[in-house]
Order: sequence, then structure tokens, then C-alpha cells
Amino acid sequence: MVVKLTYEDVKELKSKGYSEDQINKAMAEIENEDLQQSTTTTTAGSKTSPSAFSSGRMDDMARYQLELNDLLEQTEHVLKGDIIEIKDKVKVWIDNPHPEKNPLNKEGVRKIMLELQTYINRHIILGDYNEKDINMIMKSYGKKFSNLLFMKYEEMGMDTEEKRQEYASIVMNVVNLVYASYSRAKEGGERRSLREMINIQQTHQSQGSGMPMQNPMGMQQKPRGVLNPMRYMGGKYV
Repeated sequence: MVVKLTYEDVKELKSKGYSEDQINKAMAEIENEDLQQSTTTTTAGSKTSPSAFSSGRMDDMARYQLELNDLLEQTEHVLKGDIIEIKDKVKVWIDNPHPEKNPLNKEGVRKIMLELQTYINRHIILGDYNEKDINMIMKSYGKKFSNLLFMKYEEMGMDTEEKRQEYASIVMNVVNLVYASYSRAKEGGERRSLREMINIQQTHQSQGSGMPMQNPMGMQQKPRGVLNPMRYMGGKYV
């Protein structure tokens, strides 16, 4: 705070033997102490200990649960016939050095990925399906996808006997991916998990907001100088 003295205050201090210079120094000391105290209080209020349920970590967990791009990207690489190499300790996908052996061409990969994006998304996994519904959906989808591949296998790149031998494997892998997506939504499991996570976060934040502020790093407030004349102004600036 800014210390302001009235004419009577200054007159009283001078009557006690304090010079103009001593009064000004005493005022500066008080202002400096108040500034330090204000800074310490602000730091204490803003400093929080890390928690497993902090907002940032909770958001990351929710984002991880709902993030499906990585799964779709990996599936696309597999369908394209890409292979994994380790470069500088990092996993990278590279083109198959023998692309003629890939069971699917670009059009085939595109059609299958369009199918998968329809069934592997946040709307599905945050749904609420019972086991009977999931079984009916998967039975219908399995037939639909198998028919798609069977009717257009040449257009999709399976133009040799060797490539057509991959037919059953492709159908099984794609159907299993879709089934995994619906399984996450069984009885609203994924939605319930996220709701519980949100409730924990809100509870943690509400409890944290009511906690008393503590002095960080055990800092002690420096008492005002005992010789400061302001300490004897009837408690006015003490």
C-alpha cells in the first residue's frame, strides 16, 4: 500500500524527535514490506501441488480415450502393406519395397477406410448398446463387408490368386476392429467411464478451492523494524 501521513501525523512524529528524512525512510520501509507480503500471498494462492486428478491430466486422459485417429492411421498402414522400421529409436512406417505383393490397391484401401470411419468414431463408442444389439449389428456388418470385398475384389486390387488368399484375413481383421468399437459402447461403458472421470475432476477442484493457502517453501514473513516510528502511531500502520 502507499503510506500517506496527514499534517498532524508528521507533526506528532517530529515532536518525538524524528527528522523529515527518518520519516520518509520509515514510510519507504513499510511500503516495501507490504509489497513483499502481497507477492508472497499471491504466490501461495497460485502454487498448487501436482495431482493425478489435475484438470490438465484429466483432459489428457479423456482425449486419449476418445482419440481414434491413431487406430485408423495404423489400420490404413496395414491395409496398404506398409512395414515398420526403427529410425533413431523412433517407429516409422515406410512403403512396402515390393508393392506388387500388396493385397489391396489405393482404391481398395480407400473403400475399406471409408467403411471403418463410419463405424469407428466417437459417436459409436459413446453410445449405449446391449449385447443383443451389438451381435445383430456385427452379423449385419460382417455380411455387408464380406459382400463388398467379394463383389469388388478385382477393382480393389485383389487381382491374383495369391492376393485373394488374403481375403478371409482382411475380413476378419476389419470386422474385429468394428466389434471392438461397439464393445467399448456396451451398456454405455465408455460414456459412464468419462462421466465418472469428470465427476472426480469436479470434486477435486471444488475441494482444492476451499483449501487454506499455505506459505510456500516455509517462507517466514519479516517483522517490521522495531525502531520504525510507524509502529507507534496508535496501531495505524502496524
